[in-house]
Amino acid sequence: MNNIIETQDLCKIFRDSAQEVCAVDNVTLSIAEGEFTAIVGPSGSGKTTLLNLIGGLDKPVSGSLRVGGKDIAALSEKAMTAFRLHHIGFIFQAYNLIPVLTAKENVAFVMELQGRRRDEIDRRAEELLYAVGLGDRMDSRPAKLSGGQQQRVAVARALASKPAFVLADEPTANLDSKSAQNLLDIMEKLNQQEGITFVFSTHDPRIMAKARRIITLEDGKIIDDQRK
Repeated sequence: MNNIIETQDLCKIFRDSAQEVCAVDNVTLSIAEGEFTAIVGPSGSGKTTLLNLIGGLDKPVSGSLRVGGKDIAALSEKAMTAFRLHHIGFIFQAYNLIPVLTAKENVAFVMELQGRRRDEIDRRAEELLYAVGLGDRMDSRPAKLSGGQQQRVAVARALASKPAFVLADEPTANLDSKSAQNLLDIMEKLNQQEGITFVFSTHDPRIMAKARRIITLEDGKIIDDQRK
């Protein structure tokens, strides 16, 4: 399998007037196409910071970071925004749906930014919502959807751009047990049947149970990397 994410001695330091915190400390790892990987560790271990670096939402202070063979740390802010739009899908803990848009419009929005044809946008948005079990809620706005349904819309939106991989930051944190399990089953199915690469940041033992690789961080360092 081809490596889709490669880091070498990746570092991120946060500074304030009182102290300096090394949130990601010389992390070297590679993630291949089709992986279903969980990055785990205690609060403050650097999980979300590492995901933000991989997703181009933040820049490292040192080290190399290649996504799909491209050195994204060297990209300008404008180029990075374009790269994210076309290559990376995001699922956030807080859903981040646009409240005035319907489920279908939320999924379609990223494709509109990509400049795709209207017929393609409509077809893919509908296909994805059916795939996540929301074919009957396409015209519902987020306020009319449960937390689990909103997060399923977020999964469909993350896949709409046909990204190289999906980054999911604590995607089950705000969900009840049944909704979390349903969401995980959907993402596992997408991974197994369509080969979509998922990288999670999580505390959730249910995600850890399904993940085929678990990378453990502590104080910004990888202390364990296990494949099942």
